[in-house]
Amino acid sequence: MKLFVSEGNPHCLKVLAALEVCGVQCDVQYVNHEEKVVPFLSRPALPALLLSSGQHLFSSNAICRYLFEVNGQDSSELCNQWLEWEATVLQPALLEALHIAVVQGKGSEVSKVLQGPLNSLDQSLSKGNTPYLTGKAVSVADVVLWAALYPVLSDSSLALGECKCVKTWFDRGAVMHSFQSAAQKVLQGKGLQGMKSFMQRQPAPRSSQCRDTQQCNSNPAEGDEGERVVSEAEMEAAVLTWSKGLNDGPSTTDRQHPILPQEGKRNLLVTSALPYVNNVPHLGNIIGCVLSADVFSRYGRLRDWNMLFVCGTDEYGTATENKAREEGLTPQQICDKYHAIHSSIYKWFQIDFDYFGRTTTEKQTEIAQDIFWRLHKHDFLMEDTVEQLRCESCQRFLADRFVEGICPHCTYPEARGDQCDKCGRLINAVELREPQCKVCRQTPVIRSSKHLFLDLPKLETQLEQWLDKSTSTGDWTANAKQITRSWLRDGLKPRCITRDLKWGTPVPHPDFKEKVFYVWFDAPIGYLSITANYTDKWEKWWKNPDQVELYNFMAKDNVPFHSVVFPCSLLGAQDNYTLVGHLVATEYLNYEDTKFSKSRGVGVFGDMAKDTNIPSDVWRFYLLYVRPEGQDSAFSWADMATKNNSELLNNLGNFINRAGMFVTKFFDGCVPVMELQQEDKKLLALVGWELQQYIQLMDKVKIRDALKHILNISRHGNQYIQVNEPWKKIKGEDTERLRAGTVTGVSVNIACLLSVMLFPYMPTVSQTIRDQLNAPQSIISTMLQGNGTFVCALSAGHRVGTVSPLFQKLEVDQIEALKKRFSGQQTTAQKAANTQPAAVPAPAAAAAAAEVAPVNGVDPEKAKQLTQAVAEQGDKVRALKTQKADKAVITAEVTKLLDLKKQLALAEGKSPEPAPQKGKKK
Repeated sequence: MKLFVSEGNPHCLKVLAALEVCGVQCDVQYVNHEEKVVPFLSRPALPALLLSSGQHLFSSNAICRYLFEVNGQDSSELCNQWLEWEATVLQPALLEALHIAVVQGKGSEVSKVLQGPLNSLDQSLSKGNTPYLTGKAVSVADVVLWAALYPVLSDSSLALGECKCVKTWFDRGAVMHSFQSAAQKVLQGKGLQGMKSFMQRQPAPRSSQCRDTQQCNSNPAEGDEGERVVSEAEMEAAVLTWSKGLNDGPSTTDRQHPILPQEGKRNLLVTSALPYVNNVPHLGNIIGCVLSADVFSRYGRLRDWNMLFVCGTDEYGTATENKAREEGLTPQQICDKYHAIHSSIYKWFQIDFDYFGRTTTEKQTEIAQDIFWRLHKHDFLMEDTVEQLRCESCQRFLADRFVEGICPHCTYPEARGDQCDKCGRLINAVELREPQCKVCRQTPVIRSSKHLFLDLPKLETQLEQWLDKSTSTGDWTANAKQITRSWLRDGLKPRCITRDLKWGTPVPHPDFKEKVFYVWFDAPIGYLSITANYTDKWEKWWKNPDQVELYNFMAKDNVPFHSVVFPCSLLGAQDNYTLVGHLVATEYLNYEDTKFSKSRGVGVFGDMAKDTNIPSDVWRFYLLYVRPEGQDSAFSWADMATKNNSELLNNLGNFINRAGMFVTKFFDGCVPVMELQQEDKKLLALVGWELQQYIQLMDKVKIRDALKHILNISRHGNQYIQVNEPWKKIKGEDTERLRAGTVTGVSVNIACLLSVMLFPYMPTVSQTIRDQLNAPQSIISTMLQGNGTFVCALSAGHRVGTVSPLFQKLEVDQIEALKKRFSGQQTTAQKAANTQPAAVPAPAAAAAAAEVAPVNGVDPEKAKQLTQAVAEQGDKVRALKTQKADKAVITAEVTKLLDLKKQLALAEGKSPEPAPQKGKKK
């Protein structure tokens, strides 16, 4: 890394202080104020940090945060709030104050400008009981605010009022060597006068009165980039790129299976957390793992990375046994049924797995048992007697997720037997207060049983060494690092890897032959076995750490098993396994103002989304727009309608449709000749900059933030069209007609670029745009190469296809009906229909755990075949509706679908007549 700074620049004081505090090794180079060290910016930007990847950071706060992250100190939510306050409130006031004091020489007027922010800071400090802004230790927020305030608070000639708490806090920093050293380097012991040369080069800041009346934009990514200054050099560079044309290379979307690592390419192995087979995934499950991983995988292929994306259903464990009893099927039949349901849901959501497998396979048994014996050989397993909860009513030991009680740490009343969802702490089920069996609600008793444990304390040193490297070089989300560190901080403890169940991977040790592997040990090995079922050469991915980068996608509750437990299993096996290099965890997605609940009928689940008649691309767009990247977020029907109608229909769709229609209507379907003027060149530069931001964010798996830059480009395009009015100019003189042609040609080429950028998010819409524009396939292999390559893909004379609207408005009554339908009011009929299968006699529960005999005329094999047939016929009907096929054709296919559903109901031993539905409008 190389840090560029200049003397007398107050922003450089922040980064030098952060560098001193963190002790990060970095080359520091002093340059003059006017030197341009960031090549793609039109104006000097100091400080600037050149990363080893070749990318630049040129926000002082971002550099400080990065240095702290490199040092293993991520920013907390409170820390981020302070940094935002410093940038939006304190910094504008400080720049005005410094201009008054240094340039105008009116130090007596400084207090008027700074009194408000200082009072606010003083009040916040007075309410806290910690010495620093976010706790007992210095954080990046302390460094940034201290350095920002140093020039004014260290000058006794400025009468800034009595802020005792601010003074106490500031004095703590003033005595620290790192702060003193940074101040000396920047100000050279000259105080405010040390900044005079710098301040005289800065434009006069707006007064506080002007700032107070300025309308704030709540989302920086959606801010008005129209005011961004674009230099001549940037415009000429954009025009040069524009003129290069498309690559001749093949499309990166073509895949030859099996995909294996390649020499000289970036090889990425992408996994998403394996969904439990017995649950139908809700929207939160979908965005948390499979959809996020799909977006990144699609993007990686556009970047010409060598990607393998695998997933599958997690099928072993008590949850499956219980579901089998409920439905009168064997565990294997339950797995077959719900695996087909999962596959159908992900297919509808356009999740483009290279392979979607399952864990109930011979490969799973073979690989899991091999890892077990290796751990045993290297003495990383130990025996111990475990006290377990047993339900005498159900006559079985209770798996952790089937016991519930009061958390012993935070008193949360619905803690599970393995982990508390509120405080995140791990729990042994016997530690729960007032435990209950989740099946029958009886109080279980404690019984003893001998089990095998993974000796995590013995592996802790190896784990920490690996984690230090992985978290510093890879893209781990802040919550993933935080959760992992909390586990290590508390000290690792041995973890049981066996269970007293029948449905699972058998333990091969003769002393434990009646037991199976605990699902947390067994399930992550599913990534390996699923890949092994995809290709016999699976070890080229999973035993190749020097050539393969592993990305894990999941929700935050799965982090410890992927960052601590599973890596320990692989480290202990000592077989050169590929370990996770990039752990991407989301927070939780809630439903409106509550949680998703299948039993209460609250929320949208995967098998329901396709019945709303809202296209899957729109679902994908909204889920990614509200993706819970930094904090929990919520699905909202009203907000979904707003985003669809404003962002998709009025912004993105409006721009792309207008651009295409102008070609069709005014130029006989052929792209017109383009003669670029200054305004066009500026637009090319702005679009190119947005493309660069998109690529930088997507490379770092900032999926939600990157999406905003797509929408920014279409906003630029809409404004460009609106200002130039090609529909008027086409009726004018030759010069005006030429201008209309240029605006139309540039616009339709921006639409072409948007089709590529949209592909990871909305694959069907992306393809539709390319089809309508008759875009050459090579745009896929051109636009996202390097830092972004916005070329003229549709040159003069190119003939477009048939242009039509991309999106439809979501009406208020439609949204209200859907909101009511998924609010829990529809569950009465469902409960009535589902009561019969639950009546399994308690004494038969132990035998039923292993295998439940078919009852009530159930034909499991036929049910399995019909489940798949129903899913395929449903897809066919939806496709016909989307294509607006003839009504008679649709009716005939719907009749076939209903007949298949009746056959399936009979095969499952249920009534073939559908339960009455409430509140459903046609």
